[in-house]
Amino acid sequence: MRRSAESLGKLSKTALFLRAGFRVTTAFRLDGKTAIVTGGGSGIGQAIAKQFAASGANVHIFDLHLERADATVRQIWEASGVHAAAVQCDVADAGSTGQIISGIAAKERIDILVNSAGISHIGRLDSTNEEDFDRVFRVNVKGVFHCMQAVMGPMREHGGGVILNLASVAATAGLSDRFAYSMSKGAVLSMTLSVAKDYLKDNIRCNAISPARIHTPFVDAFLREHYAGREEEMFAKLSNAQPIGRMGSPEEVASLALFLCSDAAAFITGADVPLDGGFVNLRG
Repeated sequence: MRRSAESLGKLSKTALFLRAGFRVTTAFRLDGKTAIVTGGGSGIGQAIAKQFAASGANVHIFDLHLERADATVRQIWEASGVHAAAVQCDVADAGSTGQIISGIAAKERIDILVNSAGISHIGRLDSTNEEDFDRVFRVNVKGVFHCMQAVMGPMREHGGGVILNLASVAATAGLSDRFAYSMSKGAVLSMTLSVAKDYLKDNIRCNAISPARIHTPFVDAFLREHYAGREEEMFAKLSNAQPIGRMGSPEEVASLALFLCSDAAAFITGADVPLDGGFVNLRG
């Protein structure tokens, strides 16, 4: 029987799209998946851990400071009643990181790894000493290496997975006074592309997000330490350095991370996705 115009008008847009052969995604869910988020005790890592838990994932929150990871676990429970696990982990320590991840893999399938742990450093080439250079390299580069290497075997064994690395606009754009930090994020981006290429046949996707300035507790602490009494002025200056006129939020990074780690992004690998308010392409 032919449907009347009135009855067709009552069909939802979703139903009409399905009838036309389109797949409609109403939410990016991670139900039944296990995710490891490093640096999950604060800032971007914390926002990602909270978003993943709210989207159905079983989240293991790695942080050098256990009390910070515990705080994230409490926030997740208070917000949604979801259990998460706090794990003290120094990603710069290969042996410890490998043992922790092996222990998780022995109990459950690891579907997602997000490498968010990292440190910053301010300085040019001539003002960066070897100790500072090595410290940044150990955390930002070797930390990512250790975690990816530790999950690779379990992911291959179980037929695939997703790795997401937090790079930075510093990897591809010249930033003043960020010599060691830029070096480390360039390495993160290169590792991302290499892993994406090498493990295509293992059904392992590897992507990177490159944020510009994101308003995290680190930014506030930096302003208090270096610009006491001028925090508001310098905050405005940093905000206006983004063409969009403000800093990004950790939650905005988390939303992009959720998409890239969900099945909705199954066709995306080897990508560096900017989240920069136009910083790279719209300056000047």
